[in-house]
Amino acid sequence: MLTARTAQLAEELQALYQTRDDLPFHGWHHIEFVAKKAVQFATELPGANPEYVEGAALTHDLNYLVTPNSKPEAGWELREQYLIDAGFSVLGEIARIDEIVMEANTATRTADISPSAQALSDGDTLFKVLPVTPVILSGNFAIENDINLKKLAQKIVDEQQPLIDQGTYFYTESAKRQALGWAALNLRLWNNMIAFYDDPELEDFRKEVDKLMASARTQGKAPKL
Repeated sequence: MLTARTAQLAEELQALYQTRDDLPFHGWHHIEFVAKKAVQFATELPGANPEYVEGAALTHDLNYLVTPNSKPEAGWELREQYLIDAGFSVLGEIARIDEIVMEANTATRTADISPSAQALSDGDTLFKVLPVTPVILSGNFAIENDINLKKLAQKIVDEQQPLIDQGTYFYTESAKRQALGWAALNLRLWNNMIAFYDDPELEDFRKEVDKLMASARTQGKAPKL
């Protein structure tokens, strides 16, 4: 961790996440990965504040501890509580960290977000396109948020395809070099998933797949890292 404040924040949040067994996608493994990578990306972006980036990365998905399948703003009160406890100022710093979280949201971010939000976005987006994500972790997301694979595929394509088209999928050159190819293949896979669900000849098999996913959601047996 970069500072005593973010070290305390990480320690307290890790303890919180360890009390939850219902976050197979957005668990501590995700938060820790995003925080580490976001700080690395912040060093490439003039104007980024690495400590704020780390604070935002550690708290960016607290909304999933409040309500499944929710937007970042649902985590505001919990984010504020943990940031205050770690020593961040209510008047300016916490508002700025929350702003970074909101700016970096995949569903709404643009080319004009701040350097700090770009760093957070690249850390979070990199996790989404790791080769293991479509193989293992995307199923965890569907189970965690109680949605089927068709809805997940449509969500991914609707949110991420415009970012590819606009050239804003990643902001840092190192993220582009490492993972832009992964991102393109990932979106091809999810477009194929939509085509799979739209093919009338595969309806019977799709029903079986959805039954398996529903059973996994009910039993809570998604694999965890």
